[in-house]
Amino acid sequence: MIRARPVRLDRSADLAPAFLRLGLPTPAREYLLEKMPLLHVLLTGLAREQGRFLADLFANCADPGREEYPAWVAGDQRSRPGTGLLSGRKEQFERVVARARELPEQAGLAEALARVWEASRAPAPLALGGRTLTFGARTHVMGVVNVTPDSFSDGGRYLGTEAAVAHGLRLAEAGADLLDLGAESTRPGALPVPAEMQLARLLPVIAGLRARTDVPLSVDTTLAAVARETLAAGAVLINDISGGLFDPALLSVVAEAGAACCLMHIQGTPETMQREPHYEDVVDEVLAFLEERVARALAAGVAHERLLVDPGIGFGKTLGHNLFLLRRLGELRVLGLPVLVGTSRKGFLGKLTGGRPVEERLAASLGSVAALAATGAADIIRVHDVAETRDALAVADALRDALEGGTLYGRQGGT
Repeated sequence: MIRARPVRLDRSADLAPAFLRLGLPTPAREYLLEKMPLLHVLLTGLAREQGRFLADLFANCADPGREEYPAWVAGDQRSRPGTGLLSGRKEQFERVVARARELPEQAGLAEALARVWEASRAPAPLALGGRTLTFGARTHVMGVVNVTPDSFSDGGRYLGTEAAVAHGLRLAEAGADLLDLGAESTRPGALPVPAEMQLARLLPVIAGLRARTDVPLSVDTTLAAVARETLAAGAVLINDISGGLFDPALLSVVAEAGAACCLMHIQGTPETMQREPHYEDVVDEVLAFLEERVARALAAGVAHERLLVDPGIGFGKTLGHNLFLLRRLGELRVLGLPVLVGTSRKGFLGKLTGGRPVEERLAASLGSVAALAATGAADIIRVHDVAETRDALAVADALRDALEGGTLYGRQGGT
């Protein structure tokens, strides 16, 4: 399968200040912002005729300086067959897509390149209960409520219904945009928890929270039986660490309820996932997994605008895999869906900070969420420490789109 991955894509928000400084009129700025973004795209899975098609476009270009189409660099066809890099402006890529659509054998290439522009757009708003999350302006916060005796970060602290409800309310008051309730630990080495036990833990907490807050509730489960009962009780999102793989009936349950679903990548199971995880290309394999799970969800009847994706940090990944995925998180934007990420208190942060235990990973957790927000790569961050995270995100989100550069930018600097 052809996959086009945006290695780098200019954001309009980064180009806009330069055009303001130039004093360009609004129509000129809008035109340039539409046509000038520079894009580098890594292509994999190309057949030989598709590689020739791209090479010929650039080689036979009639424009001076060969500027009609993006520059093309083919990969080593002995060790990396079917690979290449396209680099150019948006309008050049549009010409490639138009030419490819004229040829039936290039339909896959045209579709893959067209999808790259999803990476530059904010996902569609997500309606959850009585609230709607709008993406692009700020990073949203999902607060974690572990109703378990053995979660890696706070196992047992909120196992009782009253303690779990009180904790959820504190997170809501601290500014959580939604709450994620889980009754089964998915830490490395964890064993499954039966549906009956999950429901016994979850249903009273859902009832208690629904009676006292309108913050949308998510349930972290892989079981269709748990999803069915918790959605009926008032949850509006199912957060499945297996992307619907462990219990295929779960996706139909979500569809029937008209609920939302977050599909996460995992290699193996919680019991086995950290036993020497291996990838040839971690980003490509995560993308392939999520593409397949999204297709399964759509086939089951879940609406596209009700889906989210999660790269599964810490779920079958080494320290290096986790860091590389976070660095290249923007490549998941080609799916055109909101991206949810959970780094809070995880083991790789402990390794990076000299072996700090779970209770001493707040600073590292905040550093990770701020880095993600600054790049605009994540739409929702799943965290244990909501108040502190909201503060970190307020700074990172503000820096990302700051425009008060002085009077020559059209706005006087603020205080």
